[in-house]
Amino acid sequence: MTDAAISAPAATPAPAAVSATTVPVVQLTGVSKVFQPTSQGARPVEALKGIDLTVRRGEFVSLIGPSGCGKSTLLRAIGDLTSVTEGSVAVNGKPAAQARRDRDYGMVFQAPVLFEWRSVQENVELPLEIIGRPPHERAVRAREMLDLVELGEFMSHRPWQLSGGMQQRVAIARALALGPDILLMDEPFGALDEMTRERMNLELLRIWERTGTTVIFVTHSIPEAVFLSTRVVVMSARPGRITDVVDVDLPHSRDVETRELERYFELVTRVRESLRRGEGPSSGGTARVRAEGLSA
Repeated sequence: MTDAAISAPAATPAPAAVSATTVPVVQLTGVSKVFQPTSQGARPVEALKGIDLTVRRGEFVSLIGPSGCGKSTLLRAIGDLTSVTEGSVAVNGKPAAQARRDRDYGMVFQAPVLFEWRSVQENVELPLEIIGRPPHERAVRAREMLDLVELGEFMSHRPWQLSGGMQQRVAIARALALGPDILLMDEPFGALDEMTRERMNLELLRIWERTGTTVIFVTHSIPEAVFLSTRVVVMSARPGRITDVVDVDLPHSRDVETRELERYFELVTRVRESLRRGEGPSSGGTARVRAEGLSA
């Protein structure tokens, strides 16, 4: 089986969790981040400034902006992989550090980061192994997650025997193994060719619809952001600010034909224009209100 064998998902209703949009799962308030110099004579780098954002349960939110605008830094702050200089990050109503200890997150990076000496099953079992789950329970859960990403028949393979897209699906299965409330994804498909990337988009939407997991997704691709998301958060050049939040009102059960819709092209244009405006001064208060999912 190769990535070419992945078919478009059948039409399914929107995940039930999306309807519960009144429940915030991530709350960023006044978040700023300054990286202090590590060598003499270097200047501090202001990566983020004044970020206010609410992500509600069941949403699929993409972060997009120019290279170096702080998208990945913001994602890492949500996941408590880096601290913020100012402001607060709350996840499920608690500090990000506590949410990380409670294993509220799953994270997928641009590289799959799989261990070559472990089988596909053993890679998916790893987080369960670390927290001390018994072997039988680990095996059952790994099977469930690999079936979810349609790789159940590859459980005994090694990562090097899989294509890049298949490896990334293993990484997604591993990230979902602990049943996280939130899936944080940092350009997971950036290294894939365009055709594989589009198939992975369909695969990810199918998984999101089936699990109802809240997804926060970093990308450089405007079409990808629009196709996947319920909202697209547009960021300015460094220091990263939120300059616009675009609501994506495409049908939830998206397929290859969604990319041919007039509304899809309208939304792609809207995001592109917002990115261009973001090259100048931040739009400040208006963007802040939109970021909270309210009317401007």
